[in-house]
Amino acid sequence: MTPLPLRSKWLGLGVLLLAVLLVAMDVTILYFAAPYISADLAPSGTQQLWMLDVYGFVLAGLLITMGALADRYGRRRVLVLGAAAFGTASAAAAFAQDADQLIACRALMGVGGATLMPSSLALLRNLFPDDAERRRAVAIWTGVVSGGSALGPLLGGVLLEHFSWGSVFLVNVPVMVLLVVLAPRLLPESREPSRARIDATSAVLSLCTMLPLVYGLQRAAVDGIGVLSAACLAGGVLVGVVFVARQRRLTVPLIDLALFRNVRFSGAVAVNLMAMLALVGYALFTTQYLQSVLGLSPLHAALWTLPAPLSVGVVAPLAMVAAQRVRPAAVVAACFLLALCGFLVMTRVPAHHGLLVALIGTVVCTMGLAGAMTLLTDLILGAAPAERAGAASAVAETGQELGGAIGVAVLGSIGAAVYRHDVGAGVPRAAHETLGGAIEVARGLPGRSGDALLEGARVAFTHGLHAAALGGAVVMVVGAATAWWTLRGVAPHGAEEPAEPRELALA
Repeated sequence: MTPLPLRSKWLGLGVLLLAVLLVAMDVTILYFAAPYISADLAPSGTQQLWMLDVYGFVLAGLLITMGALADRYGRRRVLVLGAAAFGTASAAAAFAQDADQLIACRALMGVGGATLMPSSLALLRNLFPDDAERRRAVAIWTGVVSGGSALGPLLGGVLLEHFSWGSVFLVNVPVMVLLVVLAPRLLPESREPSRARIDATSAVLSLCTMLPLVYGLQRAAVDGIGVLSAACLAGGVLVGVVFVARQRRLTVPLIDLALFRNVRFSGAVAVNLMAMLALVGYALFTTQYLQSVLGLSPLHAALWTLPAPLSVGVVAPLAMVAAQRVRPAAVVAACFLLALCGFLVMTRVPAHHGLLVALIGTVVCTMGLAGAMTLLTDLILGAAPAERAGAASAVAETGQELGGAIGVAVLGSIGAAVYRHDVGAGVPRAAHETLGGAIEVARGLPGRSGDALLEGARVAFTHGLHAAALGGAVVMVVGAATAWWTLRGVAPHGAEEPAEPRELALA
């Protein structure tokens, strides 16, 4: 492929950022709209859960398949088709007449989103074959993803103050139209030379592995380990074993397992999963703490969380610069230890007037994890050959989705168990299960009884937050050790790599 002029490369990156910004925002923007949707469409409890979760389920389940499709049939083509699907489904969701229609539209948005993330990273890999330029682009890409997740609730709050709930979906449409128009003009097409057919059975097995795994983890986080969640997890693992066995036999597999023999690739994927586990698992508590313990409105809570993602714009480039002077293993481990300090700060958050302590802890955690994830994303892209960039990007994104689900399940379960223990058994069932339930029960109790219940529930939730933060700190220690062990053979950026990169044996 003929190298593009520098200006064209950065214009192309701008187009890619349009895609990832909306996909990142759409994971969180619906949380503000949920009460308005419930009032209008009157969904059942199960339907409301599916409206919130089906997007993430489909996204996680199709990432690997869409990454392989992008490699085979053209990354730009898949990106444009995915953007068209995402925009069309968003427009349909805005005018949904009942809960089932909205769930179906959210599922279609998940299909579109699954094409956008791996295609955008793969195109970034091909836009910037020069290592130094790619690292700068990855740092920007990471900052936009982080910023999009934070801007979702903020934008949702602003839109819902002036427009109907459908506006949180309609905002996607003009951006996706712009992406469809600009991508063919500013992005060069790239694909795997062989262009072999996709194995349909592998695609189904991939979907049937990820869907029950993510669903089972989320159910375990809400209800604890029960028959349904255990069956989903066991089923996902079993199908995953079948999927891996099939990849070994295929001449052209959906995922080239040889990628995992490169310790730079497999180690970066594993450590990236740990980072996402801690980041997503703990975000669950910080948002509830700001709103339900400190009593901030959703919009004010969203505004107070902005310093954390904004700090990513500072720390991501610094991590790349540091990796030019010392080994990436040391930089990633140092970033995890910085995040460890943030988690330890969060174990000291008080139940009253704790806004400043919570903000300091959250910002420090985010800075450490964002620095690590920026460098890990670059290591993953650099370790994979350019013709497999889509599949490699999909593996990285799938690992992050799975890490987020595990984080919600593990850290969420730890915090919930401490909350239930501390709040005591002599309270109504709803108050015993969640802080939100305690707030609703307290509203119906007279005077001091309601105040006492609410005070006890807020203190118990803060203790649960401390326990989850301690769990996150443990993950940081394990992540730092894993990064140091698996990535220690990777030379600093710009230095000569070892002639024979260390490999992992696949049994």
